[in-house]
Amino acid sequence: MNRPFRGVYTAIITPFTKTGNVDEEGLQRIIEDQIQNGIDGLVPCGTTGESPTLSHEEHDQVIELTVKYANGRVPVIAGTGSNATSEAIRLSKHAQEAGVDALLQVNPYYNKPTQRGLYLHFKAIADAVDLPVLVYNIKGRTGINVETPTLVKLMNDCDNIQGVKEASGSLDQMKEVIQNRSNGFSVLSGDDNMTLSLLQAGGDGVVSVASNLIPRQMVDFVHAALDGNFDQAQKEEDRLMEFFKALFLETNPIPIKTAMAMRGWCEESFRLPMCGFSDDSHYKTLEGILDRIGAPKAQ
Repeated sequence: MNRPFRGVYTAIITPFTKTGNVDEEGLQRIIEDQIQNGIDGLVPCGTTGESPTLSHEEHDQVIELTVKYANGRVPVIAGTGSNATSEAIRLSKHAQEAGVDALLQVNPYYNKPTQRGLYLHFKAIADAVDLPVLVYNIKGRTGINVETPTLVKLMNDCDNIQGVKEASGSLDQMKEVIQNRSNGFSVLSGDDNMTLSLLQAGGDGVVSVASNLIPRQMVDFVHAALDGNFDQAQKEEDRLMEFFKALFLETNPIPIKTAMAMRGWCEESFRLPMCGFSDDSHYKTLEGILDRIGAPKAQ
């Protein structure tokens, strides 16, 4: 087995100050906690990092800060996707210069390209950089699905397309990708609540939202499965499933960022059109779950 990405990679939030700026000290504290708790890698500027509302300058800033704070201790996989290929290439080249270890490329959203257009988009980005690239397949947010034959063609034609974050919501599609992948291609779940099913099917890990708050618990859960201890992994999933489900109380990253704020890791500060909970009862629901799973408070 020689697959480059295995384990738990945290799709880290972007903490904001009360006045709405990037909270550099808060980001550093979160990253340090992640590393101390054994996380396998960090993914800044993804969906959970509110990348659609970051300016290009802030996007570059968050990636640079993540590389600086990680300081080579864990890999940094930067989210640098866009629905404009030229923009994705610009963001990717900057991230490469900043010193990231790999790139995460989301499906082009809104413009709904054909499968040929998707192939040409991802290939152009991969050809423009000298880093491993992971495709981020999330139909629910982008309106388009990377079909398995398209992904297989990409992995065969582009040596540096080395993995996929699969958030299609279809376990059948995930299994199809695993069955058709090359030996050096990693398949990571994009959904915490589907991680164990993916690992049981031969997948490699997860790009996790939950691990923002419970990194150690997620590492123990996923690595138990990777080590073949599926009974223990099942017990961990059973214990954590109510938290995984709570992360969908409202649109991600509203629940996880609210949970982080409840435990003192960040301000409950979002960028419009993202906002705090619309239903006040969700605060009480979430607080109860955090207590039951032993979610840690900021030190």
